[in-house]
Amino acid sequence: MSVGQPPSDSPEIRQLTPVLGPGHTFRSVTDKISAIVLTRPTSLGWFIGFAISFSLTGLLTVAIGWLFTKGVGIWGINIPIGWGFAIVNFVWWIGIGHAGTLISAILFLLNQKWRTSINRFAEAMTYPSTMGIWPQFRSPLIWDVFAVSTYGTVSLMFWFVGLLPDLATLRDRAIQKPAKIIYGMLAMGWRGSARHWHRYQSAYLLLAGLATPLVLSVHSVISLDFSVSIVPGWHTTIFPPYFVAGAIYSGFAMVISIAIPLRKAYGLEDYITMRHLDNMAKVMLATGLIVAYGYFFEFFFSIYSGNKFDVFLVQQRLHGPYAPFYYSLIICNILTPQLLWSYKMRHNVVLFIMSIIVNTGMWLERFVIVVISLTRDFDPSAWGRYQPTFWDWATFIGTIGMFVMLIFLFVRVLPAISIAEMRELVAETSEEKE
Repeated sequence: MSVGQPPSDSPEIRQLTPVLGPGHTFRSVTDKISAIVLTRPTSLGWFIGFAISFSLTGLLTVAIGWLFTKGVGIWGINIPIGWGFAIVNFVWWIGIGHAGTLISAILFLLNQKWRTSINRFAEAMTYPSTMGIWPQFRSPLIWDVFAVSTYGTVSLMFWFVGLLPDLATLRDRAIQKPAKIIYGMLAMGWRGSARHWHRYQSAYLLLAGLATPLVLSVHSVISLDFSVSIVPGWHTTIFPPYFVAGAIYSGFAMVISIAIPLRKAYGLEDYITMRHLDNMAKVMLATGLIVAYGYFFEFFFSIYSGNKFDVFLVQQRLHGPYAPFYYSLIICNILTPQLLWSYKMRHNVVLFIMSIIVNTGMWLERFVIVVISLTRDFDPSAWGRYQPTFWDWATFIGTIGMFVMLIFLFVRVLPAISIAEMRELVAETSEEKE
């Protein structure tokens, strides 16, 4: 912080960096956000980005088709490493999807107005996905089926209910008849009457209350897949809170990764302000410290327990064949994010780079937990190495491509920022000035 610079959470800074730029009215907010969907020409950059992400989605389709044709033998899994990229990617994506529910539900219940400009695309990035393979009902993995299905259903309903007023706005402002019909059907007869608003607010509040415990429960359940086993490095009670903090950590990093290019590409600096980015950076820093705390005590418990298998696992992480992955995740998840203590670092391009680094580190964390713990079994004769194949990488890169493609489509056909909630913000801002 420079000399004379007030603290970033002081009233002075809040006044300088509001949650909505000055001079906006109901009409200007509606025109700006709806124009992105209805009247603004699709840019060349959008077509290029969509084409690349669509190609990667095609790669995912080929990889999944080949998987069902040939079986899991196309992956690098073996004995004893029966889990590989599939589980690593699954846990990583579920963690990223957590931030959508957190921003939308918990911050809504806490009446945090800074969620308004970022909650819509945060909800849209919720990505619960499984491999779609028939489950073994005696396995704890079946818990994921119910947890993730419940989470996905409630998140989808929460997202769609929040869209209803905006879908009606697009219906009324659309020029082309097909757009009017499609948005009209999706708006489900919304007229904006007092009765509609009353029922909307009741349903939205109810769904927020249902979604809030899911943020804590879903990743806790996923962590139990590991902790109920006897594998060294997995059998630990710290996993549930540690996994939840890591999920929020990576989720907010992904929201920042989307928000910064979005506000730049569509000129939304007045709607996604530096205050939004600053608050998200602070949440990311706080959850990153919790993750660092989990790393420390995971290390401490292994040494303090005196269990030779846990001690050996620590040695493998520090000096084994996968040690570079472990040191990389420490750099990405613990050391580098400490730059966010600086006010300047939270207010320039470093924040975007940091969000990419954090998500890379969180993927490495899942890789270290899954692979290193399985590489060295209890019996030395069963030790092995995991080497991901082309199809492992194709599946992973393809999921990223599909995620990006869906974000491109979402921004193009639906309002990325809630029009109705921005109108409320305009009204509240006007009242504060009066």
